[in-house]
Amino acid sequence: MTAMPSSHSPTQNHLLAALPAAELRPLAAQLELVPMPLGKILYEPDGQLLHAYFPTTAIVSLHYVMESGASAETAAVGNEGVVGISLFMGGDTTPSSAVVQTAGHGYRLESRLLKQAFSQAGVMQRLLLRYTQALIAQMAQTAACNRHHSVEQQLCRWLLLTLDRGPSRELVMTQELVASMLGVRREGITEAAGKLQNAGFIRYRRGHITVLERSGLETRACECYAVLKKELSRLLSDLSQRDGFCQTGPGAAVRTTARVSGESAAAQSLQTTR
Repeated sequence: MTAMPSSHSPTQNHLLAALPAAELRPLAAQLELVPMPLGKILYEPDGQLLHAYFPTTAIVSLHYVMESGASAETAAVGNEGVVGISLFMGGDTTPSSAVVQTAGHGYRLESRLLKQAFSQAGVMQRLLLRYTQALIAQMAQTAACNRHHSVEQQLCRWLLLTLDRGPSRELVMTQELVASMLGVRREGITEAAGKLQNAGFIRYRRGHITVLERSGLETRACECYAVLKKELSRLLSDLSQRDGFCQTGPGAAVRTTARVSGESAAAQSLQTTR
């Protein structure tokens, strides 16, 4: 394998960052840094899951696809989580698809290695179970939001969650793709985006959405965004604090000074094994 670029590190993914050095080190040699281009399909419905993916700068959309071909996003996974929970929850397939919605990178791990790490009943197992609960909460809240809230509120929720998972205020995203993710008509997204642009909250040009005023989106969003943000923080915070972390954002576990040396050793181990 080629050397890992210095700008990338497994600890950019918050689940991997929350692992003690003793648990991260054995995984480090097995983690494979992979590009995740926009639109790349990681899983097909009912397809065999060969790998789990830990996004770092990419965001992956989980879709449920109907027999007619219509689909809607049930959840999204960014640097706070992992794609492939079926692997440790008792199955090697999933009825949904996983598609990259925001291009970036992530780390890939063979399914058998994830199962081995989970079966050791260490911090990794606790983190994965907590994250699974947060993902289920996201799916349930998304279903309720899509049923009871306006397209504009849904769009604001989606934009805010996307911003939380990436460093940029500019999203490479067409209205057609957003409409597909939310399971609504493109005309509905056009109208909602137009209102947000007229209010000065976003700027939209073909294929790009730039957030100008985040606080404005928060005032227009329904309560679902705050619920999801709070739930993820709640599920990860107590474990993070117990294992020597402090919480700085929605699910963002950051190592304290006492743990920096362990993190550096794990990152160095990954680089030298490639």
